[in-house]
Amino acid sequence: MNEKRDSFGSKIGAILVAAGSAVGLGSIWRFPYIAGENGGGAFILICLLCMVCVGVPVMLAEFAIGTYTRKSPVKAYEQLSPRWKWLGYNSVIVSTLISGFYYIVAGWALYYFVASLDGGLYSSSDMHATFEAFRASWREPLYTYIFILLTHIIVDMGVQKGLERTSKVMMPALVVMLVVMAVRSAMMSGAAEGYEFLFKPDFSKAFTFDTIICAIGQAFFSLSIGLGCMIAYSSYFKRGTNLTSTAFSVTMMTFLVAILSGMVIFPAVFSVEGLEPTAGPTLIFETLPFVFRDMPLPQLWSAIFFLLISMAAITSTISFHEVLTQYLQENHAMERRRAAFVVSLISAAAATLCLYVPVFFDGFDMATADYLMPIGGLFTAIFAGWVFDRKVFRAQISNDGTLRARMFGVLIFALRWLCPILIAAAFIYNLAV
Repeated sequence: MNEKRDSFGSKIGAILVAAGSAVGLGSIWRFPYIAGENGGGAFILICLLCMVCVGVPVMLAEFAIGTYTRKSPVKAYEQLSPRWKWLGYNSVIVSTLISGFYYIVAGWALYYFVASLDGGLYSSSDMHATFEAFRASWREPLYTYIFILLTHIIVDMGVQKGLERTSKVMMPALVVMLVVMAVRSAMMSGAAEGYEFLFKPDFSKAFTFDTIICAIGQAFFSLSIGLGCMIAYSSYFKRGTNLTSTAFSVTMMTFLVAILSGMVIFPAVFSVEGLEPTAGPTLIFETLPFVFRDMPLPQLWSAIFFLLISMAAITSTISFHEVLTQYLQENHAMERRRAAFVVSLISAAAATLCLYVPVFFDGFDMATADYLMPIGGLFTAIFAGWVFDRKVFRAQISNDGTLRARMFGVLIFALRWLCPILIAAAFIYNLAV
């Protein structure tokens, strides 16, 4: 391909796009119930530590690979070391499998937003029955395909007009809506108890092996590392982007969104007798609508909440769609519009498989979250620590010497030893249980 590569128009745009990839259902949908299952505040501290010690180094490695090669994950690894090209293909496989189930969950959020507006969500007092009826109807595939179409339109518009512009609008809007919802939740009767559960550390639970392993997995899931998205996006970074500050900004923004999400959800859960913070994935789609129903203006608050869930989801769906679009552009010489169209068809096929053969929904989820993403993160760390040319790596981190890289030795140590050991421990543990 001899085309001039696009780039993001601004440094803040690069941060928001990368943060959008990280801030998805992992932060808003998954984090609250994982925190609830693992003791609340104690888990939050461990998760933050894992994000900084494991997530940031691996993210920096992916950023450096992307900014140096200016290529998609497959071509990037092929350029750096042909023997490691398989790691780029791992990102293609992960992005394809995620397409199968992620669009479906995103479609749930979009339907709940629409159903909140027209009042259909509260036509029954049994929220479990409402959710199951939706899943058994034609509406579930419809909203899944609508979400794929929305993602396609954004990716088809290009790097600056599609990816960057969307993130610049959606990320600030998402944070604002979370703050508004958090303020509303603070006025509920169970706010104090919810905050205590969320923020008061219980160190008797914090340092169990299960909690630490879970926190490592959540760090990967939340930050979208190990699936090539950050390599794809950083290949569009402008020359001179400070990779270290960008990685920490993305991590802290992701963590902030996760905390705000907990501040919305837990006060609401503790305000209604009989609801549990450990309700699992159904916490969002079956428990919270029940809470919203008893609020003044229930349709408004429910609509705002599920709109922000939908926005968080789409900032992530465009990231793994972009990984596949880049791959087809660079490896199969397709122009962008055709590549995006083919990827959308593949996504629709994968989602259809998961919709009508439920075992694939659970299988794709488990394969990506428990196996392929940890493998991707593990070998990205090993590659960056042991194979990636040290001078080239340092040049990317320091912007060719214009920035100080005092912690570069610590970064290499983390990538060579700390990250692989922790990721491998989590991977082996998940295989064993």
